[in-house]
Amino acid sequence: MTTKNEKNKYWIGFNLIAGIGRVKFTRIENYFGDIEKAWNAGIDEFKKAGLDDNTVNSIAKWRPKISLDTELEKLEKHNIKAFNYHDKDYPYRLKEIHDFPPVIYIRGEILAEDEYCLAVVGTRNPSVYGRQLTEEIVSELAKNRITIVSGLAKGIDTIAHRSALNAGGRTIAVMGGGLDSVYPAENANLARQVIKNGAMISEYAAGTKPRPENFPRRNRIMSGLCLGVLVVEAGETSGSLITAHLAFEQDREVFSIPGSVLSPASIGTNKLIMEGTARLVRNASDILQELNLTAITEHIEAKEIIPASDTEAVILKQLGSEPAHVDEICRASGFPISVISSTLAMMELKGMVKQVATMSYALCHEIRENKEFYKIEIN
Repeated sequence: MTTKNEKNKYWIGFNLIAGIGRVKFTRIENYFGDIEKAWNAGIDEFKKAGLDDNTVNSIAKWRPKISLDTELEKLEKHNIKAFNYHDKDYPYRLKEIHDFPPVIYIRGEILAEDEYCLAVVGTRNPSVYGRQLTEEIVSELAKNRITIVSGLAKGIDTIAHRSALNAGGRTIAVMGGGLDSVYPAENANLARQVIKNGAMISEYAAGTKPRPENFPRRNRIMSGLCLGVLVVEAGETSGSLITAHLAFEQDREVFSIPGSVLSPASIGTNKLIMEGTARLVRNASDILQELNLTAITEHIEAKEIIPASDTEAVILKQLGSEPAHVDEICRASGFPISVISSTLAMMELKGMVKQVATMSYALCHEIRENKEFYKIEIN
């Protein structure tokens, strides 16, 4: 069976060659019509495709040295998946930004619910004030099913990831190097928890070291993935301000926690508020209300409750607080017992129904309470 990475191996190959970004990928696609065809093309063809001499020379130099099979083995070894921007699993909001990465690497899983996410950034040396507010705000957001995005760096990033996990939420770490290693190394255990309850993302291939110049570029991915960015504490030259300004340019909401005018750690956050780049927020409720994320959270729950098939819809009509036997459901619905049994098993896994006695089922409390609200979908 062909894996997703194998389907994208030519994308991976070109992504390894310096100087080929979104614009040049587009030129290659437009000219050759197929990335595999481009990978096997003669070097002169790339000039006809409109690539500059430096890029053509880079392809000529590095393409013969790249073993696509070796690259695939690296990804498979570390359970890393690669997606090009045409793939349905490529984060759709990321494609909205001007300089989106043509290839994205993911370790872990990005779920549909992760589209409701907020980036949280700040200083590597937070004060007690910054630490406390990050923990409180992120915990509340996570409880409201907002996925927290950050960069796995020391300080605010680490606190944001851990607070989301401790609250039972999901979190995504955007990295400045390959996903086969963790930087900083002290966050290796945290990275494992992130992968288990979210994902690590990078535009850099496995084996790429986290160089300083990579981090400003990765910031555009952090902001691009999200509905908005929260800056907790940031000094006058903090990299978090880069993320905030990128978010502003990407038409994302920017939020900032005000701090003491005497605190160096609050110079950047206060300035964002003063210049109108960021909205002043005090707590999670301010953010939820500003982005209407409370309504989005209800929408997530609604999508989970809406029946996935006609059979589920019929079953939901038949069930209530009192248990109904499978035979009764079959008679009322006209479906064979094999179909009803298998559908009930799936609905039980999804938390929609519960088996209260042998072959007898009732609606779960949350579904029962909201059945009237979802009657349009159920009828």
